[in-house]
Amino acid sequence: MDAAELDLLAQTLRKTMRDVSGAELHTALVDLGWQEMLTDAPDATVPLVFRLLGETGAHAPLLNDVVRAAGGLSADDPVALPWSGGTWVRWDHADDASGADRSPTLDADLPIRAVPAGAPIPLAEGRRALGWWLTGASRAMLALARTHAVDRVQFGRPVASFQAIRHRLAETFVAIEGAEATLAAATDDLGSLLAKAAAGRAALITARHCQQTLGGIGFTAEHDLHRHIRRVLVLDGLLGSSRELVREAGAIARASGTAARLVQL
Repeated sequence: MDAAELDLLAQTLRKTMRDVSGAELHTALVDLGWQEMLTDAPDATVPLVFRLLGETGAHAPLLNDVVRAAGGLSADDPVALPWSGGTWVRWDHADDASGADRSPTLDADLPIRAVPAGAPIPLAEGRRALGWWLTGASRAMLALARTHAVDRVQFGRPVASFQAIRHRLAETFVAIEGAEATLAAATDDLGSLLAKAAAGRAALITARHCQQTLGGIGFTAEHDLHRHIRRVLVLDGLLGSSRELVREAGAIARASGTAARLVQL
């Protein structure tokens, strides 16, 4: 896809994700050709789609599709996914995944619940997709914090003029940019592992600094920040948390006796 086609697709996806979410969004994306995108142009469309999920705050069980496409799986059922701490979860296609005969969901907004351990799955593609989702959510949080810092006035000055606030937002921006650069460079299993770790770390840094910038309003149900924080905490745990993946990368380096390339680090 050329730049003009990607721009048009981004506009369409952004509008769709602002209107619907969950199972309805998944259906809408399938109608837009999501399955064909995974086959014909995954390198361009997967980062775009997952980054926009983060930016808009929408959600859909698209990770199932990415993992199935990477593994050549044809079944339509949700895939058992590794979760932080050695457990496994499943991202259901239906929005209502709770009930008398089902375990509770991990998050009230997401139909993800614990399941028995599943078969090994290809992780690299899924980790890169989640990484783009995490960076998209991080950019959404940074935009909220920046708007607040510019508009909020204390002691007769915008909060954005205070050095402590500027340092927090600058560190956040650098972390997000670094994570996106790592994701763009990731092509193999180790690179994808490190990219997911970088994206998860950037999201946690973003959540902490943006909460500090927003202060008390960031805790309120009326503000969007807490929704993004909850989302990144869930996404960071999927397919290995940032802390777990860093330890895994260290174990790989010790076992192989070689260090990763600088671009991967």
